[in-house]
Amino acid sequence: MDNSSKNEFRKECIKKLKISSNKNKLRKDKFISNEIKKIIINNKIKNILLYLPLDMEVDLRQLIKWLRINNYRVYVPFITGKTTFKAVPYRLPLKKNKYNIPEANNSNVKVKIKFDMAIVPIIGFDDSFRRVGFGVGFYDRYFSSLSYKPLVVFTQLHKCKSKEIITFEHDLKADFIVTNKGKLWKKN
Repeated sequence: MDNSSKNEFRKECIKKLKISSNKNKLRKDKFISNEIKKIIINNKIKNILLYLPLDMEVDLRQLIKWLRINNYRVYVPFITGKTTFKAVPYRLPLKKNKYNIPEANNSNVKVKIKFDMAIVPIIGFDDSFRRVGFGVGFYDRYFSSLSYKPLVVFTQLHKCKSKEIITFEHDLKADFIVTNKGKLWKKN
């Protein structure tokens, strides 16, 4: 397996996501958020790491609002380097970083948070349930640095799955994938 297969697949998925993100996006966002709520409730989750979306990603802001109203602890990535981030508490106001991604303020908190669950956007995935993202490796590096494994849920507006294994062992693996078509569970 070479990286060119993964890069070609990534380009194909990005095209599909750009088209899909313009069609019924609010309905898809709501459907996916409701599926994630079920996972959260069924797994007794309390500490959640999730993302703030780009246009072609599932918009979880209504889910964040519901989580905060219901006293869940919500954290989001704060980019600290070219390929790294740290988790910070979600709080307003948000500011766009150099990648045009909304971020909460850097809290400079030194306490390690143990997440019960992480919600991660994807460009695509393969049969190994591993993530194809934008190719920078933010999430792969972050999760490989943890001494435990939280429940990992991938989100995607439009299901984009490779028929071949195109990911690597170090690519982040999901427990659940939630798309506009519903939930997929990891193979055991």
